Amino acid sequence: MWDYTDKVKDYFFNPKNAGVLDDANAVGEVGAISCGDALKLMLKVDPVSQVILEARFQTFGCGSAIASSSALTELVIGKTIDEALNLSNQDIADFLGGLPPEKMHCSVMGYEALQAAVANFRGETWHDDHEEGALICKCFGVDEGMVERAVRMNRLTTIEAVTAYTKAGGGCLTCFDALESVLAKVNAEMVVEGVLAEAESYKVGGADPVVLKKNVQAAKAAAKSEAPAPAPSASKPQPAPVQISPLAAPPKPLTNLQRIRLIEETIEEIRPLLKKDGGDCELIDVDGANVMVKLSGACVGCQAASMTVNGIQERLSARLGAPLRVIPAKTH
Repeated sequence: MWDYTDKVKDYFFNPKNAGVLDDANAVGEVGAISCGDALKLMLKVDPVSQVILEARFQTFGCGSAIASSSALTELVIGKTIDEALNLSNQDIADFLGGLPPEKMHCSVMGYEALQAAVANFRGETWHDDHEEGALICKCFGVDEGMVERAVRMNRLTTIEAVTAYTKAGGGCLTCFDALESVLAKVNAEMVVEGVLAEAESYKVGGADPVVLKKNVQAAKAAAKSEAPAPAPSASKPQPAPVQISPLAAPPKPLTNLQRIRLIEETIEEIRPLLKKDGGDCELIDVDGANVMVKLSGACVGCQAASMTVNGIQERLSARLGAPLRVIPAKTH
């Protein structure tokens, strides 16, 4: 389990400025559901003073992603666009009292979303579309520019640090050589610029890809048990998020009917865990990679419901061997 600060726990279980901002005039979207993290940042900016009057967010991801997104909105409200642009991902982490190294990519995602929102406000194109040859990590959609920015901004000098800050290399690791090349190149430039000591800089061949892969796998295993303890609150206690362990993927491709049946079977296996905590989950529909479910009981309105949904999604994706998105049906 990661070591979370009390502020991270508070901003996860009691997020500030979550939801849709209908009259936003600056919107930035980064990440992808298929990669496990996505963030939409919405700002209301005064067109004359360029002061950010309101900020809201919608995020899909872990507790650190929710906390980082919430912290970002608190940091930018009241600042001008130019002042907001001076914020770094480290400022977001510092605001929360720090993030575990393996979760720093959540603060980087917030920084990227802010850049995208400002570009949207100014009528500029924010270059998050990967040009030919620029995509480094296909598993998580990380391009060379994002790796370079993370290395420079945070003085990264190891492949493990690059993975922690960008998620690049956290999947199949076929991007290892490309990551090495970018890290070594940027570190060499930083040495010439006088911002990094030669002894600290990364050199190609400085990491063993086999050892690195084992470290990544160990970090992923630890992440499965991620569940920050709730922050103290005078309000009614909320149920703890249900921890749902993933299962092995099937050995061969499935037909559509087999996929639906396997989804049904997996959800039926999950339901006893939810019922034990006073909740429940029923399959409503399957549309491609989208799985619509109905949450009931303690799962409805629970502040930890997003982690429960993530757990269901994680188990289904592992069971089917392909990324899926679990969508709770709206209740009336």
